Amino acid sequence: MQHQFDVIIIGGGAAGFFTAINLAEKNKTLQIAILERGKEVLSKVLISGGGRCNVTHACFDANELTGYYPRGNKELRGPFHVFGAADTVKWFLQHGVVLKTEADGRMFPQLNNSRAIIDCFLKLQKNYGITLLMGEHVLKMQLKDDNWQLQTQQSIFFAKKICIATGSSPAMWKLLQQLGHTIVPPVPSLFTFNCKDERICHLPGVSAQVAVFIKDSKLQSSGPLLITHWGFSGPAILKLSAWGARELHKKNYSFTLIVNWLENETEASIVSKLNALKLQLSQKMVILKSPFDIPNRLWESLVQAALINHHTRWADISKTQLFSLANQLCKCQFEIRGKSTFKEEFVTAGGIDLKEVDFKTMQSKILSDVYFGGEVLNIDAVTGGFNFQNAWTCGHIAAESLAKL
Repeated sequence: MQHQFDVIIIGGGAAGFFTAINLAEKNKTLQIAILERGKEVLSKVLISGGGRCNVTHACFDANELTGYYPRGNKELRGPFHVFGAADTVKWFLQHGVVLKTEADGRMFPQLNNSRAIIDCFLKLQKNYGITLLMGEHVLKMQLKDDNWQLQTQQSIFFAKKICIATGSSPAMWKLLQQLGHTIVPPVPSLFTFNCKDERICHLPGVSAQVAVFIKDSKLQSSGPLLITHWGFSGPAILKLSAWGARELHKKNYSFTLIVNWLENETEASIVSKLNALKLQLSQKMVILKSPFDIPNRLWESLVQAALINHHTRWADISKTQLFSLANQLCKCQFEIRGKSTFKEEFVTAGGIDLKEVDFKTMQSKILSDVYFGGEVLNIDAVTGGFNFQNAWTCGHIAAESLAKL
């Protein structure tokens, strides 16, 4: 069976739907179709943010916003001036979805449910007469007589222009590579660190504001760290995993993590404070209460790691023990052996080489009448709504270009 459309969007995720809807709004004369290989659409939207959908981040300065993208930061500067986070908030409000901002800047639907976004998209798709076809896995693409011919297991589709928004799809990357595009090999991004260490094995759920470093590299990060049953998570670790995606892949996820539990303190400043505590709290037991802004349970573990027993008073700490405790507080080393996916959200670094895309239009520089959006490109971000913002921005710009058809 053969089908003809003006524009076909390949991929029924966030970027695909946003492109199709914006395109239909900008040019009501176009026949638009979304082809989705799976049995469901918007599956990543559904699970994002623990089922609440972290739509974007309350970062309304385009230049600042690019700082959250390890790959794509230079290329997205112009697009974010065209359609940034404030535009996203306005767009959803105009389409009946009110967003709210949480203390950490993440923005969610006021209803606290990802269904608010999915229902909005599906309603608009139907209202605008956008054809949605599921179970259509594109197996072959070729340009024939100024039309793109897309072959699936069931059908053949023709379109004047196509937009590819398939996310991290190895099958699509392979097709695009065969057609001349360069694909940057994908590696995991946004992952947690696996670590078995006596100092943390009994502390799952404990968190602290830290600075973290990868030994023998320039990789570093700061922010909240969460101790888990399998090792380390939290924003500080996730940022480190995103910026270090390729380097940590080369290390086969086997490396030494250095944690400064006091974030901005130096070893010298900590030694000075510990010496002051020896005088101020001379008759108190060292292990009883943390004198720093870290949880007591973590303090107890670090005190024991410095070979200070339960009965030692501050006045009785030896010079060796004091320096050992300072080292545990600001240069605490952990051996990382492996990684785990962050929740159910699998993000990769890799995809279409950004040099081969015109970011003023989202059009391919290699293939005629082909446009891109979302994570099919070599763009990824830290956690906090930034990956979705990339989808909205690219989708809006691609729609603007395609509407001129």
